[in-house]
Amino acid sequence: QCFLLVLDTRFSDIELREEEGIPTEEFLESCYAIVPVLDKLGPTVFAPVKMDFVGNIKKINQKFITNKEEFDTLQKIVLHEVNAGVAQVRNSATEALLWLKRGLKFLKGFLTEVKNGEKNIQTAL
Repeated sequence: QCFLLVLDTRFSDIELREEEGIPTEEFLESCYAIVPVLDKLGPTVFAPVKMDFVGNIKKINQKFITNKEEFDTLQKIVLHEVNAGVAQVRNSATEALLWLKRGLKFLKGFLTEVKNGEKNIQTAL
């Protein structure tokens, strides 16, 4: 559990921009910082989670790098895709963000179980 304390980039350090939302670059950096944690938790058990996680991070990053100024917050990416009618298209950044959120929520739940003393990884999952 103590390896979680050495993360350089944390979600809690991200400063929300008033009216604009979550800064894309900082959010992606925090997501990338979690990837080695998945390896520590269990490279075999968490391989599918890691693959999904990294794939979704990359999809959001691909959108972000097309125009870093325009897409400097996650909200701007989603609004752009909603207005363009592509938010629900497979592999959109919006869809990736939805699945990434679900992955983060799953990981938080798992880590909460472990923190609360669950020793059996399958039970915690």
